[in-house]
Amino acid sequence: MTAADLHTATGAYVLHALAPAEHAEFERHLAACEACAQEVAELAATAARLGLAVAAPAPALMKEQVLRRIRTVRQEPPRVAVRGRLQTWARGLPRFALAACVAAAAGFGGIALWQYEAAEDARTQARQVRESADELAAVLTAPDAETAVGELTGGARGTVVVSRARDRAAFLASGLPALPDGKVYQLWFDDGDAMRPAGLLGGTGSGQAVLLDGRIDGAGGMGLTVEPAGGSPQPTTEPLGVMPFPA
Repeated sequence: MTAADLHTATGAYVLHALAPAEHAEFERHLAACEACAQEVAELAATAARLGLAVAAPAPALMKEQVLRRIRTVRQEPPRVAVRGRLQTWARGLPRFALAACVAAAAGFGGIALWQYEAAEDARTQARQVRESADELAAVLTAPDAETAVGELTGGARGTVVVSRARDRAAFLASGLPALPDGKVYQLWFDDGDAMRPAGLLGGTGSGQAVLLDGRIDGAGGMGLTVEPAGGSPQPTTEPLGVMPFPA
């Protein structure tokens, strides 16, 4: 790849469309080119938002299954109208049969409640992902956004983007090696006399822009460590790097 090719490969890099040799060559370039590092961060945020906007098609048999069930499943009668008949019908049942019906109803109710709660959890998680992607994009494109690039251990590079108006920061790393099972990269706010947890990096930690978890709240910089899976309340290893936020 020529020097000109390297400067135009940001989009292909973000979409993982470079050949392995080109990918390695671009990451070396990315470690020394602040303009490309910022463009990669912005494109990664945009790609994340576009990915969230893609709608998955319904399964091919869903329409047929729904129509078939409409023909075979009776509509539930109004609750108020049913109540009197249910009480009259229940009085005619033997005690054991009545207990069995109550137990069956409770079982189906438990399944319905579990399904409802699972759906609510999925909706909550999807909403949180969308909100995080929106906030990341807002930080990267903020009018007051400032960028700083720093060295990390092992030749990797980190780029931090700060918006003082939004009191948030984003981070992008290049050249970080993949970690073994049971280990993660963890981000930290550098409060001067203490390090405050700021989220985890997924996958290998490279080539993705992430929003630091929490407000800057006066922090002077950020750090990166390797921690046990799930993260730690305080760093347990020497930082791979500590980067001051741009003034």
